[in-house]
Amino acid sequence: MDNQPTDSSIPSYDYIIAGAGCAGLSVLHQILQAPTLQDKKILVIDHNLEKSNDRTWCFWETETSSFEHLVKNSWDKISILAPSFQKELTTAPFTYKMIQGLDYYQFIMENAKQFKNVSWLQAKVLQIESSTNGAIVQYEGGQVYASKVFTSILPFQMHDLLSAQKYSLPHPNIQPFLWQHFKGKVVRFEKSVFKPNIARLMDFNVPQKEATAFMYLLPLNEKEALVEYTLFSETILANTEYDEVIAAYLSKNYPDQSFEIINEEKGAIPMTQFDFESPSENIYAIGALGAAIKASTGYAFQFIQQQSKQIVHQLVRNKDFSTKVHTSRHQFYDAVLLYILQHRKMQGAIIFKKIFEKNEAATVFKFLSNTSTFWEDIQIMRSLPTNIFLPAALHVLFRR
Repeated sequence: MDNQPTDSSIPSYDYIIAGAGCAGLSVLHQILQAPTLQDKKILVIDHNLEKSNDRTWCFWETETSSFEHLVKNSWDKISILAPSFQKELTTAPFTYKMIQGLDYYQFIMENAKQFKNVSWLQAKVLQIESSTNGAIVQYEGGQVYASKVFTSILPFQMHDLLSAQKYSLPHPNIQPFLWQHFKGKVVRFEKSVFKPNIARLMDFNVPQKEATAFMYLLPLNEKEALVEYTLFSETILANTEYDEVIAAYLSKNYPDQSFEIINEEKGAIPMTQFDFESPSENIYAIGALGAAIKASTGYAFQFIQQQSKQIVHQLVRNKDFSTKVHTSRHQFYDAVLLYILQHRKMQGAIIFKKIFEKNEAATVFKFLSNTSTFWEDIQIMRSLPTNIFLPAALHVLFRR
């Protein structure tokens, strides 16, 4: 191991990964792909290592994914719907892809079991603090040491918060801040009702709840689809409110059709540029904690992959660490949009309608994935009303 703790009684590792969600397992996977790091002693610690199909990740790319064998479905067309508006767009050269959480978890965990140097510990993490030449992770039942700790565990317990019917900001000084919260159901109809080659990316013809709200409908085939009610707001809905909207949506769009619910998922993603975790020596924040999520949309999967590869690249070359994955330019755009949504300067439905109405899907995808050129950014900006976005941009700029 690279370093040893001053107290030899504490179990020691080269790396500890605190949190076995998408971010933690992605870092583990990338470490095990690097020949010079494969023999490092690694501990993965999480309060629950019994995984379920609790998430669905969607992303777009122009090439074959390194996780292509896990792709549940893909689409080459998307649709955007709003009151008095409907548009279908081809995604070329991009393909829109879906990976289910359980497939991803199981693939990485099964692969990691081939490495005897990887250990697993199911326990609740209580505290992580820097120590001599490393960091100590305290958990219910003991403590462990590593030269480097990668953590995705938020300072407020997301699973505890989600058990409540409503909650608001985790801290009053976090601004701007919205939750992207959702509940989705995989439904199976008795008859063919879906167009399997078109992903309904946003349908704003749903109750807005004084927020930005849309239905996300991803067909898996002609009879099955993931139907997910998604909102950007400061507070979370009661569980039954999601159910009621989804039920009404299915009844309205597919009247007199029988279906069964195959699976459900629910979650909340922080949409903010607030640094939840102050940098500490030998402790590195990843995932949502490490600002991998795109603040204005909640897209995470590809940014987490980028962050994980960047971390391993730095480990291999023993470089100074940076987990930042978003450019300053795109962070500024995100801050402006968050400000407008949080202060209700303009309805989110109208913003996204204008963006997709006046641009090709590929241009929008590049913008949302932080790969757009400055000229493409200008194209997007021209889609939006200057009298609203310019004052918001100036406010964000001078606030900084």
